[in-house]
Amino acid sequence: MEMQSVELISNHLCPFTQRAAIQLAEKGAAYKHVYIDLADKPAWFSRISPLGKVPVLRMGDETLFETTVICEFLEETVPGLPLYPAEPLAKARHRAWIEFASATIADIFGFYTASDASGFERKKDDLRARFSRLDGHLEAGPYFAGKNFHLVDAAFAPIFRLFDTFDRIADFRIFSATSRIEAYRTALAERQSVQQAVVADYGRRFENYLAERGSHLSDLMGARN
Repeated sequence: MEMQSVELISNHLCPFTQRAAIQLAEKGAAYKHVYIDLADKPAWFSRISPLGKVPVLRMGDETLFETTVICEFLEETVPGLPLYPAEPLAKARHRAWIEFASATIADIFGFYTASDASGFERKKDDLRARFSRLDGHLEAGPYFAGKNFHLVDAAFAPIFRLFDTFDRIADFRIFSATSRIEAYRTALAERQSVQQAVVADYGRRFENYLAERGSHLSDLMGARN
């Protein structure tokens, strides 16, 4: 595949698109990142994204949608360091935890869109439970399965980036019962591929997005200011 002709289409905030961006960077592949406004989708995007979601991978006249499909395709077609373990059971385990990461993003969405304090606290408890479970499966580090970076790490890195913004709002103590998460989070944040997966003002954009949700978290942000 001629990677020079590849476009990764997203909005500025999508944590799922970041997986593919990190994956491409880890493999040293050249591509163009195209940003759109999902609230005002261009007609051409609606034609190539049947579900109306990002990311979309465009390769000339060919397109792929859905994060898992895109990442599996890139892993099979782009040369470079493999981002799955070779052993079948270990590979399956990594795939399962990538799905866990996707479910965690859904919980995070519920956390920052909760309309009242009780719903917010429930979602906060759900996140504490999720990260406690992840904490118990982390190995010696610095990454999910030790010293080597994998696609499962590319799935969790965007999640912790969201918490960089949450931490500026308040100390929600979501990681208070974990012992390995902070070191894992730091190792991911320091990786160049992770840093380059978003625009330079990502944090400001995400904070502005949160402030406009009309949610309980939005109210907390307003009270802080």
